Amino acid sequence: MTMIGDYGHWMSELVGDTLPRLSFRRDEWNDIDTWREASRKQVLDYLAIPQMDKPSEATVHKQYTYDGLHIEELSWQLPFGPPTQAILLKPENSQGKLPGILALHDHATNKYFGKRKIARTSDAWHPSLFETHAPYYGGVAWANEIAKRGYAVLVHDSFSFGSRRIMLKDVDERLRGDRVDTTIADEPHNSNKIFAYNQWAAEHENVISKSLFAAGTTWPGIFLAEDQIALDMLCSRDDVDEERVGCGGLSGGGLRVVFLGGLDSRIRCAICVGQMTTWRDFVLNISVIHSWMNYSPLLPRDLDYPEILGMRAPLPTMVLVSNEDPLFTLPEMQRADEILRQVYEKADALDHYASNFHPGGHKFDLKMQAEAFDWFDQWL
Repeated sequence: MTMIGDYGHWMSELVGDTLPRLSFRRDEWNDIDTWREASRKQVLDYLAIPQMDKPSEATVHKQYTYDGLHIEELSWQLPFGPPTQAILLKPENSQGKLPGILALHDHATNKYFGKRKIARTSDAWHPSLFETHAPYYGGVAWANEIAKRGYAVLVHDSFSFGSRRIMLKDVDERLRGDRVDTTIADEPHNSNKIFAYNQWAAEHENVISKSLFAAGTTWPGIFLAEDQIALDMLCSRDDVDEERVGCGGLSGGGLRVVFLGGLDSRIRCAICVGQMTTWRDFVLNISVIHSWMNYSPLLPRDLDYPEILGMRAPLPTMVLVSNEDPLFTLPEMQRADEILRQVYEKADALDHYASNFHPGGHKFDLKMQAEAFDWFDQWL
């Protein structure tokens, strides 16, 4: 039994045990730098990233302190869509250049929120955020927690989330029906409309993805372009040491780590949480429960999913997953881990790769955060 009936096993053979064409594990690849250059060039071609000029600068709207942190609320305007809103957190009264972290928010079937799922700026959290933070993050905002350890942390809304979400008023009425936009100010204590928006946004993903394909680009390509501009913003700050910058994220944030960490060498340390498996797992087992955001046509024939992140070898990389994560199968998560170990071993950098399988479900809990933060401290 497969998700696509009798065709499933045939499709899985296309991404089965045979090494993809650009896999570093193939005998013909021996030099890590040569392989990285060739594989990155091909992956960027598949992602079909649209031209996106960097905004000249970010606008700082507010500055204040909260929970021992200096906080800036800022934004920048990309060539399309509404302004990208972001939050910068760093220790209050910090001096000089700090190591930087680009903290990447998750998917969690919650597009109404983006950055605020992992960054907290006051004691007042919207009730619907507790539904995410309790099971996934141990009740804390992990961007705040890593900032307290001496980092400048930037968290931004990505395409289709938070400030970058698709507004119902801008959508053809055939698709939005009688739904209307809401804001936190309109519904400060009522999550019903936010839930309704998130339900609609989940159903709308196939429309977005097909539209991106028809426009000659991909969802991972848009993510990468926007995340690289956010990385530009972080690295250009006077209070950030651009030679000591990392990124991390859970789930949809982990997906973004895979592409940003694999394709941008400015990320000196990358931590992917709850988003590591193989293309075979997607084909046979899990595509039915995953977002359209994961896919770029043709890419699997050249690299298996973990090898995208492996393009950063020998730069430090950590992968954290959970044994009972319902979004993936354990055998394929283990297989992905072995693939990354083989890449790093062949690159003579096995000590720069770390992974751990934690008990429990889909999460980035306090124990996993402590492990991740120690890895950041070690390398940044």
